[in-house]
Amino acid sequence: MELVLWRHADAGEPLPDAAGDLERRLTDRGRKQAGRMARWLHSRLPERYVVLSSPAARARETAAALGAKVRTDERLAPGADVAAHLAVLSWPEEPDSRSRHLVLVGHQPALGRLASLLLSGHEDDWAMKKGAVWWLALRRRDGREQVVLRAVIGPDLA
Repeated sequence: MELVLWRHADAGEPLPDAAGDLERRLTDRGRKQAGRMARWLHSRLPERYVVLSSPAARARETAAALGAKVRTDERLAPGADVAAHLAVLSWPEEPDSRSRHLVLVGHQPALGRLASLLLSGHEDDWAMKKGAVWWLALRRRDGREQVVLRAVIGPDLA
């Protein structure tokens, strides 16, 4: 299984009202970042993949840059913890068997913590730049599951 963690692109400063913040959209800079990362992903993703997104407008808008069908999941909303993300992915029990490639669009600090847990076995606060992608691969070797970091790229390098 290949798992692409994609932090939503730039959406300006958070709003104090949680409901209003959920509807915060990408800035012009954020739309450019999402477009650059979508082009980078398109050149590397296979024909079939699944896109999962936070319900926040900025995450949905980032995911939409791929031009693929996007499934939103309330469990990926801002403030969700790593356990919720793992539940959405059914990790490690049964990663989504319908697709070997999943793109998950969400928020900090959860995505950084998820990457940390999957790669190091410990949940730590790892920074993830707005619009950045972390591409992870789940491999099975000698009866053990291993997570391998395939790529980390920010929109400024895509």
